[in-house]
Amino acid sequence: MYPLRPEYPLANVAEIPSPALVFHPALIAANIRKAIDAAGGPDRLRPHVKTHKTAEIVQMQLVAGVRKHKCATIAEAEMLAAAGAPDVLVSYALIGPNVARLVKLIEKFPGTAFSSIVDHPIQLEQLSKALAAANRTIDVLIDLNVGMNRTGIVPGPAADELYAKIATSPGVRPGGIHAYDGHNNAEALADRHAVARASLDIVLAMRDRHERAGRPVPRIISGGTPGFPGYAGVRDIPGLECSPGTYVLHDLGYGSKYPDLGVVPAAVLVTRVVSRPTPNRVTLDLGNKSVAADPPLARRVFLLDFPDYTIVMHSEEHLVVETDGADRYVPGDVVYAIPSHVCPTVALHREALVAENNRVVGRWTIAARDRFLSV
Repeated sequence: MYPLRPEYPLANVAEIPSPALVFHPALIAANIRKAIDAAGGPDRLRPHVKTHKTAEIVQMQLVAGVRKHKCATIAEAEMLAAAGAPDVLVSYALIGPNVARLVKLIEKFPGTAFSSIVDHPIQLEQLSKALAAANRTIDVLIDLNVGMNRTGIVPGPAADELYAKIATSPGVRPGGIHAYDGHNNAEALADRHAVARASLDIVLAMRDRHERAGRPVPRIISGGTPGFPGYAGVRDIPGLECSPGTYVLHDLGYGSKYPDLGVVPAAVLVTRVVSRPTPNRVTLDLGNKSVAADPPLARRVFLLDFPDYTIVMHSEEHLVVETDGADRYVPGDVVYAIPSHVCPTVALHREALVAENNRVVGRWTIAARDRFLSV
């Protein structure tokens, strides 16, 4: 049975339609402080906004001293800039019409320093041409594949050639190395430290080659939330930035594996029993339109303070569980839950309710869940 933290129950839950996503700012603030402390200061953080997509949380990070941010979409970048972020990396290789959108974003928000990544000469060529035509210049980082094999260029001669080309292309300048290690997800902390060290060795060797050739490598950006401790404790590498994302809201997909992170889930789902179709089944209104369906069915969502159960069905509007304690529940009963994967869960909701002192007191728009804002 997963415990119900004392912060989660809502005194005014009878007023809240379900399913609902609830943010707890006090817990979010504590998670931000924990990450800053672990990293040794806010300047070493470049958190990813894709987890929460919310201007209010960006502003909480800014107040805490976090000035550098990371995102995956033009909409996320626009939301960050509108919220006052002074330094925004679009950590997604832009291609086609999104290149022109970035140029428009740069023109619209002159107070924000934008940067981006490339892992192929075609991406660099399109960025360079568009930026030079607009008489703009931005930092461009090389996206290095250090083992995840999702994006990035494999370290070696082709990667070195691409980075050298950044240095000679108009409209761009060498911004450093982006080396995301999403594959670094072992449960044992020592194993995650080892993967982080191996990734850093690859990156540092590349940086040394280019600095010897006179090309600047001003920053190295590494590590998601699981790998964060492996980079946070490294204080002797100039320009090393840590880029966890999930930590700010956290979830039980990570939380059950990585207690060493020291953060707690700050996003909670409110759901209600809507049916008791059989003596041992309870059906909740927590369908896959309100909680992410990418984790395995058995671990898709964690019901709190709920008797041992098995998830047997998950459809658009229903979550069906079997439990020997089904007779404790009737339609209308409230259940609190934590998603296994919070990032896509947040993107399913247009807004999050905001809870303070066990009451919902406001609403925050999940602004960057949309693909387009104004640009």
